[in-house]
This record gives sequence, C-alpha cells and structure tokens, in this order.
Amino acid sequence: MALSDALVELQELTRRLRRDCPWDREQTARTIVPHTVEEAYEVADAAMAGDDAKLLDELGDLLFQSYFLALLLEERGAGDLEQVARAVHAKLVRRHPHVFGDAEARTAARVRERWESIKSEQEGRQGVFHDVPATLPALLQARKVQRRAAAVGYDWPDLEGPLAKVREELDELAAELERAGAPAPETEPDARVESEIGDVLFTVVNVARRLNVDPELALRGTSARFVARVELAVELAAAAGEEWHALGLEEQDRYYDQAKGELR
Repeated sequence: MALSDALVELQELTRRLRRDCPWDREQTARTIVPHTVEEAYEVADAAMAGDDAKLLDELGDLLFQSYFLALLLEERGAGDLEQVARAVHAKLVRRHPHVFGDAEARTAARVRERWESIKSEQEGRQGVFHDVPATLPALLQARKVQRRAAAVGYDWPDLEGPLAKVREELDELAAELERAGAPAPETEPDARVESEIGDVLFTVVNVARRLNVDPELALRGTSARFVARVELAVELAAAAGEEWHALGLEEQDRYYDQAKGELR
C-alpha cells in the first residue's frame, strides 16, 4: 500500500469515527488534548526504551491525534489536514535556509541560532520569551525559557557559571531551612523555602541544558531506576525472611545497595 493510500484511509477512518461513534462525536479540542499529551509521552517512553515495535504503535496513536484535531479545525472552518501539512512543510523549508537556500550552517548550534533568528525576523515572533506554552511540564518550560534567553545572548559563557550558581542556590536554601525549619507533614510550605527550592531546580535545569541533557527525561529515568531498585530490594528482603516495612533505614539501605549492584 502506498503511503498516500494509508494516510487517506486513516483520514476516512477518522471521519467515520467522528460521525458514527458516540464517544468521538462528543469530543472537543479541550477533551482530546489531554489524550494527545499522554500519547506524546508514550512515544517518548518507547523511544527512550529503544522499543521499536512499541514506538511504531505509539506513533500511530499520536498520528491519529493529529488527524482528529485537524478534523475539529475543519468542522469550525478554521483549517484542515491539508493546510496543516502544507503549513508545516513551508515552515520547515523557511527555517532551513542552509538546506533549501544559500545560507551556511555547519554545526547544530549554528542551526539553532539561525532557527531562533528566523522566528523573530521572518515570522514576527515578539519578545524574548515568545511562544512558551504555559502547559509545558515545569522542567521543560524552564529549559525553554533559558533557551529563549540564550538566543539573545543572556547566558553563561561556560559551564562553570551555572555550576557555581547551583552551589550558591543550595547555600541559600540551607540558610532558609535553618531559619524556617522543617514543616509539619501535610502543611503549607514556607514561602521563602519554596522559592529557594524553585531556584535550585531552575539552576539544575540550566546545567542540564548546557550538557545537552533533557531534564524531564533524565528525571524520569532516575525515577524509573529508583522504583526498580526499591522493588528488588523488597524482594531481596523477603527472600531473606525479612519484612521490608519492619526494617530500619540502615537495613533498607543495605538491601537497596544490593539491588543497585544487581541491576547494574
């Protein structure tokens, strides 16, 4: 089957579902977008896991989301799938003059610089922090605003700057904790402590950005490793005839370290 045939068939299926399925008929952009975001994360998980079969499946789910949202645009007379495809085609050509024109960009860094310049000069994007979605996960939003600032030259000249800033923010957090102390469980945090925590996270994201690390994916990876290690530690304790919840922290740490070693 040709690619064009497959894409047209998916479009026809989308229209059929919108017309004949009670659930699909009720959907709006507001109700569909949470599913779109979920599918994007599932694509990311499959890609990071190197699971090609799952990636193939999840990309299909994400593609359907694009088809469905384009159909909603068409129903409102605001556009259609063809306009979506032609618009992104034109945008990608416009933003790659080093491929489709005479401009030169021999490095990925230079491509990004030109990309930001084109958005400002040719597409009329206004302000330093144009088009930063409020709905982005906080770590990705922080990275995006940092990239916007860097695009206009507001950035550290080397990695030592953000690393020193992390140490500075940790010292400021420690000072606020000494003043405020630890809050009781399930109570409002101290406002100044909360602000310093935010500063620490923001500066760590800046370090990650300079190291080409996606902070969202890095943190997700660490969370997944932590879950796997604790689950194995619980199993190791059970195999030794011990109840995890009854162990002290030192013993739990011993099983955790053992699990960490086995999972390396």
